[in-house]
Amino acid sequence: MSSSTERRTDGRGRTTGSVLSGLAVALGCALFLGGFVWAALIYRPYTVPTDSMSPTIAPGARVIAEKVDGSEIRRGDVVVFKDSVWGALPMVKRVVGVGGDKVSCCTKRGLLTVNGTPIEEPYLQGNGPASPIGFKAKVPAGQLFLLGDHRSDSLDSRVHLTDGDHGSVSRRAVQARVDARAWPLGSVGVMQRPAAFSVLPGGTSRPGPIQPITLAVVAGAVLILGGAAYGPLARRRTRPRD
Repeated sequence: MSSSTERRTDGRGRTTGSVLSGLAVALGCALFLGGFVWAALIYRPYTVPTDSMSPTIAPGARVIAEKVDGSEIRRGDVVVFKDSVWGALPMVKRVVGVGGDKVSCCTKRGLLTVNGTPIEEPYLQGNGPASPIGFKAKVPAGQLFLLGDHRSDSLDSRVHLTDGDHGSVSRRAVQARVDARAWPLGSVGVMQRPAAFSVLPGGTSRPGPIQPITLAVVAGAVLILGGAAYGPLARRRTRPRD
């Protein structure tokens, strides 16, 4: 015998269950498609071809980066940028210094310092010092000082120290800020903001909307599948038994 909910109709022969399942599918489609549209408007995928950002980002990995203005970038952010002095292709590095900062390496403990504050960097490749070569730099106003997480295998601000901008890159060169790793599957996850930079003036940036977008897409998919499954399940429950 069917339930009272299944027998109740809306006046046009449709049961309450079928109406609700239709609404679930409609809402699911809105969330699912809306999430993808939202993501397409503010995010771009990039492939990181080298291991200069290992182990944070493996060579060949795909990342999702939020399109932001360079003025929004803070210390600790992993950014996608393009600078003609560095090369013709977009590059991915971590911001360790902003305009006015004094960046140097290394302390007796092998740590990077920013304005004299030692920075713990647990994301670095290996257990050695924060840089195999010592350096000091004063970051010009409106510029960013960038390093790879694999310091012994990264061509970054350290190799451009003799350039006019002391190895730094203009904030205007920034195209996006990496918010998440999308591939390979074993590395999928949201990029965390380094806690050590939060104690410095300006703090760290806030994550983009990658998590609510993901939630919208997943919730939409669940509603679509659940709503679509109602019809076959309802027919199976109400099928006369021999």
